[in-house]
Amino acid sequence: MADGPSQAPATHQPTDQAQDLDLALEAARQALDRGDYGQVVRLLEPRCEREPGRTRLGGEARLLLATALLGLGKVEQAGAVCRQLRNCADAELKRQARDMEEVLQAPGLERPREWSVTLPSLGAIETMPGGSRGLASRRRKRTMESPPPPPVGSTRAPLGFAIAVIVLLALLTTLLGGCIRISTEVAFPAPGRMQISERFSSRSGLMLPWQRQLEQTLRGLALSPIPATETAATAGTVAMRSGVLPAREAISVLESSLKAASALADLPLPAPTIHWHEQNWLVGVQQHLALELDLGALQALPGLELNLVLQETRPRAVRQAWPQAISQDGHSLVWPLQPGKSNRLELRCWRWSRLGLGTVGVALLLPLALLLQRQRWRAGFGWPELPA
Repeated sequence: MADGPSQAPATHQPTDQAQDLDLALEAARQALDRGDYGQVVRLLEPRCEREPGRTRLGGEARLLLATALLGLGKVEQAGAVCRQLRNCADAELKRQARDMEEVLQAPGLERPREWSVTLPSLGAIETMPGGSRGLASRRRKRTMESPPPPPVGSTRAPLGFAIAVIVLLALLTTLLGGCIRISTEVAFPAPGRMQISERFSSRSGLMLPWQRQLEQTLRGLALSPIPATETAATAGTVAMRSGVLPAREAISVLESSLKAASALADLPLPAPTIHWHEQNWLVGVQQHLALELDLGALQALPGLELNLVLQETRPRAVRQAWPQAISQDGHSLVWPLQPGKSNRLELRCWRWSRLGLGTVGVALLLPLALLLQRQRWRAGFGWPELPA
């Protein structure tokens, strides 16, 4: 009886420690966004001593701690924390720590003397001819002099500078604004059931801040991360998936995820229009889906790719797809969305019910079995009996 209470805390200790570290990491990210580096150090230093650097949580904690130490000017301590991540099991965290360590080890540049102005000390001014009195008399003479006449003539607009700024902004928009791939997958695992999957991939291979915010938002909508063993996701990809839900509930999750993505991107997109009708005929289900998504406020950017993927759906089920046509990829249909226009999709399909087909099969086989048994009795074999 004495051993039971002593073993219970040891069983739940790793789970409680992981939850405590998750809360500390979230608080540290918020403090880092506010620039409160001291709070980040106070939160993560004791937890980094308990959590090894090989785990994902330990690696994230050490990477945030190194960033805060760098913000406080403690370069050597930040480098020591980065070196602890050389054996981290997470390849992405190991690469980020190596990049930060290279930045910390980069040699500093000395500023030439001619780049700064050195003011003489007060003692040196007193030893100058005339001392402070001569300096004051020279200041009075400059004050009494009349100011120079104002410039005359028409001014010219700085067209060259304006053109350079416009070209630079266009290049930044092209390189950074649209380098993203967004895919929404809709699966129909059973009649009346749907499953929603969201995938946000950065083509630069780096996790963008809005991707982390969107991941936290989707977690609140009952979407969970897809394990790396089930998807070929590369670095900089957020893959989330809901459970198998009733059709109405899954459509509500899809609408909420689209609203959350448009809110984080600061795009005034109207709410999507989704009509779903399903009729059960026992042996199967007749489904009708009509989707309209207005992307008129979203400008077409190079590298921006928006797709809606329909799992286990045949091409003949598509009644309308505008403005882009649907293409088939294995057992899936891929519908590319076009920014700047209203996209419409209509599906009508029939899905067989295994339970309904089994029920009908049993109902048909039962009279047949009774008929065969009656014929056997008429042939003189009698009713079946148990062996003696």
